[in-house]
Amino acid sequence: MDPKIDSIIRETIASYRDETSRCKDGICTDGNCVVHNSEGVQSIIANGASRISAGIGVSDKGIFSSDLSQFIDHTLLKPEATIDDIQKLCEEAKRFHFTSVCVNPSYVSLCARSLSGTDVKVCTVAGFPLGATTTEAKVAETNQAIKDGAQEIDMVINVGMLKSGEYEYVKNDVFQVVRTAHQAGAIVKVIIETALLSDEEKVKACLLSKWAGADFVKTSTGFSKGGATSGDIRLMRKVVGSTMGVKASGGVRSREDAEEMVASGATRIGASASVKIVSGNGPGVPGGY
Repeated sequence: MDPKIDSIIRETIASYRDETSRCKDGICTDGNCVVHNSEGVQSIIANGASRISAGIGVSDKGIFSSDLSQFIDHTLLKPEATIDDIQKLCEEAKRFHFTSVCVNPSYVSLCARSLSGTDVKVCTVAGFPLGATTTEAKVAETNQAIKDGAQEIDMVINVGMLKSGEYEYVKNDVFQVVRTAHQAGAIVKVIIETALLSDEEKVKACLLSKWAGADFVKTSTGFSKGGATSGDIRLMRKVVGSTMGVKASGGVRSREDAEEMVASGATRIGASASVKIVSGNGPGVPGGY
């Protein structure tokens, strides 16, 4: 790796660890950590203001006072999801004004028809869930999804190539999907699968995604050995700064979970328990994320 890039990675990780060292096991020792200090929380949110200003309010105690719905990609990616499940997903998204529904590619056209004329976008996935398909396959998926009505693409990074040090491959893999999507006015979120990466690899994945022009970095597919954590969100936000979105996905099942992710720097949340998160009523569509 280029020495300059290596230096950026080391400095980012060292700074992140310094900022979080005051907070041990979820307990803030001096009131000044980036998570539990109210000014710190508001500063983090301000960094993502272009994405969240319409969705969330923060009190002087860091408590969220408005609806979370505009943060949420209402998600159903389970392979056993039926047409009825997808239609229910769309109806819930319209009712609660979620930002998007996130579904597998075969359901994009159905969702596009169901959500036509509403404020809910259609999001789908590419290279999902392993990220190990070829770049050409991911581009083809992206093209087809956009033709079918998708406005957002959540692509999975090639984790094995990242771990092998094939950084140009990873960057180009993301870039080709980004270029294809942006030409059609769609946005791209890059799933880096944090549970499989070291902190150094998370930094590399975020930097490569940023340099490739992606709009968001995203924690997880929900199909690996772990999901979103507030620590990963803080690190990802620190790496990408205020110019990109950060999406927390995998294991966000309650309002408290969602608020913690937003306070840590997330500007989008992927969840199947979206109805429960925003209303406290019921589990929503069966099938987790």
